Amino acid sequence: MSNPKKLLRELIALPSVNPKFLPSNHPHSGEHLVADFLAASAAVAGLDVEFQNVVPNRRNLLARLTPPGKITRRILLAPHMDTVNAAHESQFKPVERNGRIYGRGACDTKGSVAAMFMAVCEIAKKGWCPPGTEIIFAGLVDEEVGQLGSRKLAVSGFKADLAIIGEPTLLKVVTAHKGDIYLNIETHGKSAHGACPHLGKNAVHQMAKIVEILEVDYAARLREQRHPLLGHPTISVGMIHGGVQPNIVPAHCHITADRRTLPGENPVKIRAEIKFLLKRNRLQATISDAKQNECAPMETDPDIPLVKTFMRAMGQKRPMGVHYFCDAAVISKCGIPSVVFGPGNIAQAHTDHEWISLASLERGTAMLVQFLKNLS
Repeated sequence: MSNPKKLLRELIALPSVNPKFLPSNHPHSGEHLVADFLAASAAVAGLDVEFQNVVPNRRNLLARLTPPGKITRRILLAPHMDTVNAAHESQFKPVERNGRIYGRGACDTKGSVAAMFMAVCEIAKKGWCPPGTEIIFAGLVDEEVGQLGSRKLAVSGFKADLAIIGEPTLLKVVTAHKGDIYLNIETHGKSAHGACPHLGKNAVHQMAKIVEILEVDYAARLREQRHPLLGHPTISVGMIHGGVQPNIVPAHCHITADRRTLPGENPVKIRAEIKFLLKRNRLQATISDAKQNECAPMETDPDIPLVKTFMRAMGQKRPMGVHYFCDAAVISKCGIPSVVFGPGNIAQAHTDHEWISLASLERGTAMLVQFLKNLS
């Protein structure tokens, strides 16, 4: 089998930090180095290569293994190429130690890129492509911020019979994940001299009451909801800003809350229920969305034949859910049955010492090869 370890080391050494986290002219900014490297490798392997423009200087990579004759089925393997930034330059230098590879993106998701890309190349090299089945590797941009890559693929009219979205799932097949909305909440008061606070209205004090209600009362209500794979929805206040200096009563305070959603929940209804809760407690605030694009939850029926086939090939009897959001929801929304799968552990994602086990990487590659080879 081709060497996924070698490919992963090469990918880590090609920084592909999402431009949101770096100046656009920074040499580590953008996915282009990874995309160009994979495109050249795909061409050598005999795959048909094309780029899909997403936004200026950022392109999805599509590498196709197309069978002769009529295409009756398409399988999509779609990891993302972007990573978060690194705290140290050394994180872009792959290190192998104690059966692990360390480096930025090792598990999120260059490990999935390596496993999926190697699997497609192995099928092409051995001539194992099932009749009538087109296998497409899609290296997507921008998953870490706005999912622009998957959104572009979805609206382009792309069709497939199964999408396997690359994320670190410990080689488990994930059929459901939570959605995510960010809520901006603002309180407005009246400024006054700190020596005479009774002459003002403290917006921070108002917001403190709101944070308490959200983190305690509202969170308790959310725990009453249950999903068989995803548990309950959650809310977390992650950012707060208020005031200009200590001796001025603050006239403005702003928080951003992270609300994780379940399948069937509606963002409009969520905002309405929070507004009602604040009104009931006689608290005034304005609420707005902090994200441009909807990050919806996903739930794929595990009884769909190809999904069931994939789960069986991975040795899994029951579906599984995860709490994080990813490209799967975007691809699923355009009518493609989607699951999430990949080597590595999400607990390592975005950490200063991000790593993936070589055993997971190699086993994941072999599992994907076997699944694709045995499709009939």
